[in-house]
Amino acid sequence: MYKDWSQIATDLGALMGEARKAIPETWGGFSQMAKGSMTPGALDPKTKELIAVGISIANRCDGCLAFHVRAAVKHGATREELLETVAVGLYMGGGPSAVYGSMALEAYDQFVAA
Repeated sequence: MYKDWSQIATDLGALMGEARKAIPETWGGFSQMAKGSMTPGALDPKTKELIAVGISIANRCDGCLAFHVRAAVKHGATREELLETVAVGLYMGGGPSAVYGSMALEAYDQFVAA
């Protein structure tokens, strides 16, 4: 195991909770934007979370991977769907995204096993 993705989500969630308390108005705006963007519409929540995983790979964000892979699993994403998302993230982010795509797959396998 390269990283414990569940622990990353837990630890970052606690850190982000502290930031939320310190800047509640700003954080509230961010939370509202997150809620609005993930509300079902033309795209279902699973698809939206897979898009977020692809962006997380391209932007090389560990915390984003932890939160969005976990949410994709919760919404029923399959391993094959995650792999296709990894492929798009790699395409959009170049070579360094190969590292993050591999970590996204590890995170998926850990969250499914949990």
